[in-house]
Amino acid sequence: MSATRYRRFLKLCEEWPRDESKKGRDLGTFLRQRVASAFREGENTQISDPEKCDQMYDSLARINGSVYRQRFPRVRDTSFTGVTVEECRVLLSGSVQQMDDEKKGLWKSIMERFSKSPEEVPEKAPEK
Repeated sequence: MSATRYRRFLKLCEEWPRDESKKGRDLGTFLRQRVASAFREGENTQISDPEKCDQMYDSLARINGSVYRQRFPRVRDTSFTGVTVEECRVLLSGSVQQMDDEKKGLWKSIMERFSKSPEEVPEKAPEK
């Protein structure tokens, strides 16, 4: 029976899309790693809790099959901020984070200024 579960998870991993813009943060990659670690012996792996395994598979299959997206359709493809799906993808991609690292923003400058220890901050002369 574990061979069947293993094959089902492998099929799910093949169908699950990868997002190349999210290196190291992609759900598809994480799923593949978890399946590989859970089924180390492949089809011969002994599963300690088959019900939980089946439940996980069913949940992931529903997410991958867009069951909830079809059941609860969205009126618009934006969030409360008004940002579109494509703008979210750009913001969440690593390229924007790399630009932030190269060009330090106002918020980071302020946080660095306030995170210094008291010894590093020069004292002001008392006002009279």
